[in-house]
Amino acid sequence: MATGTTERPPTPDQPGGVRAPGRAAIAARHLRTDRWWVQPTATFAGLMAFIVYSTWRALSNADYYAAPYVSPFYSPCLGSDCVDMKNGPNFALFGDWWFMSPAAIILIFPLGFRFTCYYYRKSYYRSFWGSPPACAVAEPHKTYTGETRFPLIVQNLHRYFFYAAIAVAAILTWDAVLGFRNSEYEWGHVGLGTIVLWINVVLIWLYTLSCHSCRHIVGGRLRHFSKHPVRYRAWGLVGKLNERHALLAWASLISVGLADLYVYLLASGAFDDPVLF
Repeated sequence: MATGTTERPPTPDQPGGVRAPGRAAIAARHLRTDRWWVQPTATFAGLMAFIVYSTWRALSNADYYAAPYVSPFYSPCLGSDCVDMKNGPNFALFGDWWFMSPAAIILIFPLGFRFTCYYYRKSYYRSFWGSPPACAVAEPHKTYTGETRFPLIVQNLHRYFFYAAIAVAAILTWDAVLGFRNSEYEWGHVGLGTIVLWINVVLIWLYTLSCHSCRHIVGGRLRHFSKHPVRYRAWGLVGKLNERHALLAWASLISVGLADLYVYLLASGAFDDPVLF
């Protein structure tokens, strides 16, 4: 063969994977000499840190509102036992029968959107499942079915989670608008929390609009861009955001965690919100 390898003969103990019969017989697990494991390891650590923190905050069901700020993990608050937030996202759609934290109701939508996102798929496929761990590094699995079977077939729900993410982003935008009040609900004031919420909502919108599904919805299924100049212009703008999709995914993930942490510190009495005016 051109690569200097020989065809691997059939062996009963290696029925599949890169060691399967008919594949090139390369003894080494990979031929890379760089530190290829750094990126998947760092991604694993970052995602695990967020999973642990968000799970703790979502299940705590406490310290998620410090007037006029509400944690993005709890907005909109759909439980009947939510803290009363004046003009805030209180929608008691779930009656008294819901006994868990109200965050468990709403987080399924933004988390579902991120979980099925094309960038995050690549990240956790490599970092958690080793499918594959990195480019040119053999995965440990003997078979590969892609996203054609359960549970990975649920990735096809990404577009529908995108629609839900738009609604959540709109509600978070209203929460940020309400942040222009002070603790007595008087308008025309800005605190540090106002800036924190607005930075978060801007990054949330940028990440959501940079989604591959958004790009397809805006400019897909068109035969002639020249006949649809508005959609073409929008498609071009979304395409520029899409080039930064990975960066926006991490930036918005960090910002939503920090926004929740800031509200938690205020609500728990760690310090008072610095008022700028």
